[in-house]
Amino acid sequence: MKAVLDEVGRRLLDADESTIRIPEICEATGVNYGSVYHHFGSREGVIDTAYNMLFLQFAEDDLDALRQVSETANSLDEYIAGLSTLVGRFSSGPDRQRRRAMRIRIAAASLTRPDLRRVIGETQTRLTTELMRIVRYGQDRGWLRRDVTTRSIAVMLQALLVGRVIDDISTEPINSAEWELSMAILFISLLNQEK
Repeated sequence: MKAVLDEVGRRLLDADESTIRIPEICEATGVNYGSVYHHFGSREGVIDTAYNMLFLQFAEDDLDALRQVSETANSLDEYIAGLSTLVGRFSSGPDRQRRRAMRIRIAAASLTRPDLRRVIGETQTRLTTELMRIVRYGQDRGWLRRDVTTRSIAVMLQALLVGRVIDDISTEPINSAEWELSMAILFISLLNQEK
């Protein structure tokens, strides 16, 4: 079934879900048509599972990078340098734009599909909880402000990174250098100024 999900995921990245045809997926993967329906229950079940796989994959990729920075930083300067690099990486480029758009598509689809909403909601809760752990690392070392809750910082970071999709669709989007500077200023406002 992993081959089925990988194929559906690949197609979702390139086209709208209305173009997904289970017989085509079966032909491409060599998986029996009946097996797909037995395992996933329906075409929507296959798509919802693939959406969750993509949502989780994107989140885990970002969390791995954030963990690396927060768990290896031994000083405030190292922490700032590492996170600044990630802000640039997370904000810029066509791949990041595509990933933001897909996460928004998945979130939008979950608003009208209760089963998908439940699964994506669980994944999102896990993502926020893990991001809170990473933020807490900075707070515990006195690098980040404590008067802003850990959860608020975690959610704000996600909103900033994924929310750029609003500007991505603009006919005159902000340039990457301007965006990265704005993100750096916002991040600096979260630093513990007493340090």
